Amino acid sequence: MKIKRYFARDMRQAIRKVREEQGPDAVILSNRRVEGGVELVVAVDYDESLLDRATQNEAEPAGPAAADLSQQTSGAVPVQAAEKPAAQDPASGQPDQAVVWTQDPAIVDMRREIHELRGLLENQLAHLAWADFNRRQPHSAGLLRRLMDFGLPAAHCEALVNQLGDIQEIDQAWRYVQDLLAEELLVTDDDILSRGGIVALVGPTGVGKTTTVAKLAARYALRNGQRSIALVTTDSYRIGAHEQLITYGRILGVPVQVASDADELQATLKNLMDRNLVLIDTAGMGQRDLRLSEQFAILSGTGTPIQTYLVLSATTQTAVHDEVLRTFDRTLLKGCILSKVDEAMSLGGLLSLLIQKQLPLAYVANGQRVPEDLHPARGKDLVGRAAQLTEQLRVGTDHETLAQRFGGIAANAHI
Repeated sequence: MKIKRYFARDMRQAIRKVREEQGPDAVILSNRRVEGGVELVVAVDYDESLLDRATQNEAEPAGPAAADLSQQTSGAVPVQAAEKPAAQDPASGQPDQAVVWTQDPAIVDMRREIHELRGLLENQLAHLAWADFNRRQPHSAGLLRRLMDFGLPAAHCEALVNQLGDIQEIDQAWRYVQDLLAEELLVTDDDILSRGGIVALVGPTGVGKTTTVAKLAARYALRNGQRSIALVTTDSYRIGAHEQLITYGRILGVPVQVASDADELQATLKNLMDRNLVLIDTAGMGQRDLRLSEQFAILSGTGTPIQTYLVLSATTQTAVHDEVLRTFDRTLLKGCILSKVDEAMSLGGLLSLLIQKQLPLAYVANGQRVPEDLHPARGKDLVGRAAQLTEQLRVGTDHETLAQRFGGIAANAHI
């Protein structure tokens, strides 16, 4: 057995040297880090029987030659398996001789190629499955296309089409799907103005919380009188944040109080116990704002039950709505209010998200006029509005997207 030492800057270069000079049959007996790189001890014409005999005689006293042979052969690793310096065992301080293959350049390249081929194959199969599904069930495929244009996620589209079974007439199926969506969408039925209580509006900046507070206050004052309602703001972050609400209160003849922390809010609410409805306007903060927890603490630290409603802008992307809902869920939301519906380009994705989260929708705001542009939420009206927007845009989801989203579904042939 011939033994040779190799030095290199790193393990990969060292293994390459061994392969080039000794071939794939060389065996690495040991490896260690040295100044400037790594050192490999390599054996050629390695005889495994020497290791077996050394192991059998391990319990017997051994001479220097045997001890040296045992030491050299105890760490033998095939060149193909050696890829990086062995980790040190914390108990014994000896190298861990576990064989690790993942860093071998050839294996890394092979895994990448297999992954690319798998993705290409899955893409081709999805296209074939979608094309076959289009041919066998054209009405179901057409309905899936409409639902994607509507803005619903693929899973929700599949669930709706599964409820219909075999579709014979697409327009009738489309109307029936809209009825299903309207039934799935929860609404509160004008709960704030009919029941009163202490209501706080929360949400990101710029969604129209203050204007919505003014609309609710104006409607309630018209029904029940000015002395039955009061307004409170906890927005102490923005410069001049109170002025807008104070101006609305002056126009409506409704008192406006300012509370900057939980103690002040608790005292304010105690002084307003004679009011049937108290509306709290909170500071607008993004879902990633670190100060958001302070706002939550103010509302939860009063010891008084507060109904919290989240205000969402219909112009915001659905992915952002999803993140906002996960963040503000910590306030135990009673429901939500949808603003800027008149500016929205699409509503289907947001409605699907509200259905998924089972969050009731209370009111819809579709303009800046106070109090005209605020209406109790009606599922059928909202779904109809979303369908109108889909028809107006007429974007049309492309074949590539449909194949990627529904290729696997079509292959299972459940729809």
